[in-house]
Amino acid sequence: MRLGLIGCPLGHSYSKIIHELFGGEYFLKELREDEVENFLARGDWDGLNVTIPYKRTVLPYCAELGDAAKKVGCVNTLVRRADGSIFGDNTDYYGFLGLARRAGCDFRDRKVLVLGSGGASLTARCVARDEGARAVYAVSRSPSADDEISYDEAARDHADAEIVVNATPVGMYPNETASPLDLSAFPKVLFLLDAIYNPLRPELVLDARKRGATAVGGLYMLVAQAAKAREIFGAPNERSIDEVYRRLLRDMQNVALVGMPGCGKSTIAAELAKALGRKVIDLDERIVETAGMSIPEIFEREGEPGFRDRESVELERACLERGVIIATGGGTVLRERNRKALRRNCRVYLIERGVEQLETDGRPLSTSAERLREMAVERRPFYLDASDKAVRNVILSHAVNEIVRDLNENSCD
Repeated sequence: MRLGLIGCPLGHSYSKIIHELFGGEYFLKELREDEVENFLARGDWDGLNVTIPYKRTVLPYCAELGDAAKKVGCVNTLVRRADGSIFGDNTDYYGFLGLARRAGCDFRDRKVLVLGSGGASLTARCVARDEGARAVYAVSRSPSADDEISYDEAARDHADAEIVVNATPVGMYPNETASPLDLSAFPKVLFLLDAIYNPLRPELVLDARKRGATAVGGLYMLVAQAAKAREIFGAPNERSIDEVYRRLLRDMQNVALVGMPGCGKSTIAAELAKALGRKVIDLDERIVETAGMSIPEIFEREGEPGFRDRESVELERACLERGVIIATGGGTVLRERNRKALRRNCRVYLIERGVEQLETDGRPLSTSAERLREMAVERRPFYLDASDKAVRNVILSHAVNEIVRDLNENSCD
């Protein structure tokens, strides 16, 4: 079967990767709006997924619509039938429903706020209503429909909302520090579902988790809707949704190592690179390279604040990459900005080693055993806050094997 995706732009699409993990070839085709009609009529395809900005553009070319497409009012899946006519459906509906159910999100009798008013918002609202939500409101900068409200109205009149869905692009790469909503105005939120999948854990998800809510990004939705699309295409799925999701998540997310200076992060990173076939980014080495001077020189000329500023910039750049190993500096976790950068796209391991075994050569802040012990106590809460798992570095091979095993079994979502 000739299966693919149309839209514009497609540079950051994961669809080809996902569909080929399910099995078979899959193409990406960027089209201008004036090219869509001709491609649908004469292009070489059997089944198409449709993404921004053409989910409504293709509606007039469909001879028949599936139930989800009728409800939502836009199409993201097309099938060319034997007689040449086109069947259209919307698999985002099934993808969002799968995401919600996997998160344990029960809509029954709950108030739901859906941020945004586009196609993704319409999909989320349909699912919430079908699943029994008590009330569903779209939160828009320019509300125009009966079920749409402004952000000010949401904060003023709907602070009792229990479920929030982000169906806007705010917080998406490359503007990863942006957030569409101040959750402090909504203290009763139990579930936060974010359709954004790049970064893996957007700013709004991190904020919701910090407040005790169950919060997830949209990668699972992307995989689940692809599986449904393949079912509509009549294409076989060689792997389950969970298998594809776990493999994709494992390959996309970075591995980051945090811990005290001299605990062995760089050594473990080098061995992990061999075991996993991944590139290593040593944060201190990057800082030295971009600064054009050694770390002791940076401390001498710019002080610790200057060094920390450089460190934050280089960490955020490193975390934008995919599938790499990041060896951080001992004090990287001291800034909340850095801990958030790590959480967005990394599974983070705290490397633990006895203070008496820590190396101190060439480390400006590790001047004595007494100072190291003080630092270990001061920094431990930050290490624990940033990390997903602690690993003891007593025998190097054991530490490396433990990380590899955990990464394969417990990819963080």
